[in-house]
Formats: sequence, structure tokens, C-alpha cells
Amino acid sequence: MKENAEFYNLPTHIAVIMDGNGRWAKNRGAARIFGHKNAIKAVREITEGCAEIGIKFLTLYAFSTENWNRPRKEVNGLMELLVFTLRNELKTLTNNNVRLKTIGDISLLPEACQNELLEVMDETRHNDGLTLILALNYSGRWELTEAVKKIAASVRAGELDINAIDVNTVSEYLNEFIPDPELLIRTSGEMRISNFLLWQIAYTELFFTPKLWPDFRKADLIEALNEYQKRDRRFGRISEHVKT
Repeated sequence: MKENAEFYNLPTHIAVIMDGNGRWAKNRGAARIFGHKNAIKAVREITEGCAEIGIKFLTLYAFSTENWNRPRKEVNGLMELLVFTLRNELKTLTNNNVRLKTIGDISLLPEACQNELLEVMDETRHNDGLTLILALNYSGRWELTEAVKKIAASVRAGELDINAIDVNTVSEYLNEFIPDPELLIRTSGEMRISNFLLWQIAYTELFFTPKLWPDFRKADLIEALNEYQKRDRRFGRISEHVKT
């Protein structure tokens, strides 16, 4: 992989909306869960790829708060698959020095999922390479709502001056251990954000690909990174100021 990647101007944090599992399965005349099962290889390849090239944070949108509205059979299958995958990928995470974290309200996940998540997070807590973040039972609006509640509680308790609240305050009351992503990848050709990291992606570069997630590989990650490296990230300034 190193022969195909340029190791300069790499993002610290990559976020991914893993889309297209259902369509991938439908194209093969199979049930949607078949697509989810075949997506595991893409997760493994992208995680390993990010670890190899030195990306520090990778956030995968694994299960949104809206996904509970899917057919019960599919949801149950996803939860069982999550437990199976975590149990079987622990060695891969350890070998690649990957630490597992989560964002979202995991208290609403089945007990077996919660237990497996907590166990793998504990087993990998000392790894200091890539931090892999699974967004589970997560949505950007939910996260912002929770942050507003925490800020209001701090103001009411006298711990925070309302006049001191600024954009940095909001960021601190979100998931402060995660830097904002510089690159967001979405597969399957859809061009929307789908309620993902709404605050954090204010200046994130977006990369959309028609490839369905189960077919996404390291070469596709490199393509996204090469495209990112061509972008002129100005943050409201003009190019001359950025170069200076």
C-alpha cells in the first residue's frame, strides 16, 4: 500500500458513511443482511489501511438512531453481526495497534452488544495507533441535543457562565476526545450527510463514490486520499493567505 500512497498532507481524522449494503445484496438476489455480512471485509481493509498509513482517527457510521425503523429481522441480524464481528476482530485490532471507541447512546443496544463493545474497548484501551470510532445508535441531531442539555445543566449549576459560551464550548460538550474530521467519505453514490457529525463537518472535505460499501477496498481509500490532497482548504480565506 505504501507504494501507492503519498505520505504528505494526510487527514488526522477520516469519517465514513458506509452505504450500499442493501443494494449490494439486492443486486445478487439476496437478503439485505447478506450485504451487511459482506461489508465486514471493507471495514477490515479500511481500518488496516488507515492504520498502515498513519491516520489517527477513523469514524464509521455503523447504526443511526433512524435505523431502528428498519424491519425487525434486519435490525436483529445487524445486532447479532455486531457481536460476532467484535468478538472475531479483536485480534486484528490488537495486531494493528487499534483502539476501539464509540459515540452514540449504546445503552439502547442489546445487552450482548453492550457487553462485547465494553470488553473490546477495554482490551484495546492501551493501543496508541489508530482510534477506530463506531457511531452506534447515533445521530448528529441527537448528539447536539445532548450537548445542549449538558451546557444548560452546567449553567444552572453555576459551573458555566452563559456569556462565556462560544463555539469551543459546544465542541467541548460533544465528544472532546475526537478532532473534527478533515475528510468524509460516502459510498453508494448518495450525496447527503444523513444526520452524521453535523457540528464537526463544518469544514470537512466531502468525497462521494458510486462504489457500494461491500466493494470498497484500500485502493478506493487511496483514491479518496489523493483527491483530498488536491483540495485547497481555505476556511473562509483566499488561497494566497493559506499559502502564506
